Amino acid sequence: MVLRRDFLRVGALAVPAGLAHAGIPTHSHGKSCIFLRLVGGPSQLDTWDLKPEAPSHVRGAFQAIRTNVPGIEIAEIFPRMARQADKYTLIRSMWHDGEPVHESGDELARTGDLVPGHVLLQDGPLDFHANCRKAVELVASGTPFVTVNMFESVFDQTTWDSHGWKPFSTTNCYRDVVGPMFDTAYSGLLTDLARRGILESTLVVASGEFGRTPRINPTGGRDHWPGCWTALVAGGGVRGGQVYGSSDALGAEPRENPVTPSMLAATMLDVVGISVQGSEPVRALFS
Repeated sequence: MVLRRDFLRVGALAVPAGLAHAGIPTHSHGKSCIFLRLVGGPSQLDTWDLKPEAPSHVRGAFQAIRTNVPGIEIAEIFPRMARQADKYTLIRSMWHDGEPVHESGDELARTGDLVPGHVLLQDGPLDFHANCRKAVELVASGTPFVTVNMFESVFDQTTWDSHGWKPFSTTNCYRDVVGPMFDTAYSGLLTDLARRGILESTLVVASGEFGRTPRINPTGGRDHWPGCWTALVAGGGVRGGQVYGSSDALGAEPRENPVTPSMLAATMLDVVGISVQGSEPVRALFS
């Protein structure tokens, strides 16, 4: 188990092995990237890839609601996001085959360390919304890459790490705390970028380090599951209002267009002008 004091240090400073051969940054096209690190790993089945027809031991407690894009539904805990689905794309086929621990899936959190001028904002949940606003200010002033950590740790606080037993969170925390917090901050971030006219030049990526188990555990929570989860991408030339990839009927593994953390990291780096050997960006996301 990672100690509290080491959790963010490990995630923020180690260079991802799959991206060790990054080229020279150019940043000539003036695009930037904001990465929202959803510490703890959101449950795909309780957020952006609900399976209402699945058995009761699989489907979550939340209802699916319509968005402003016909055919796309998300959990009821994100009403503001539902009104802005035309601005973002859901990647419902994220996965990796590493160990089901936070460190194995945290390659995305280390991506910014390959970008000169990278800024890390990690003041925890009481400043998450404020840090999203600060991230907008930073990219507006020319910062190429900003990482915003939604939480400082998964221990003894409410996060996406919904095991259902202490010192971790319950799925109800998604409804009462984490969901509304993200819904407000993320929707505000996209609105602010669009209002300033820089959404098209700023790629916004939101992802945890893995998903959660399809089967609900005996305490009513879900455990670590690197086999499938959902990431959000918006701006930076990405076509909004779409779903890229899909999961199987239980949300257990990708069914089509699987995307690894290395592929998504390469996509973020490509936007800011850094070429990566060994992992191709997901170019199908872009217009």
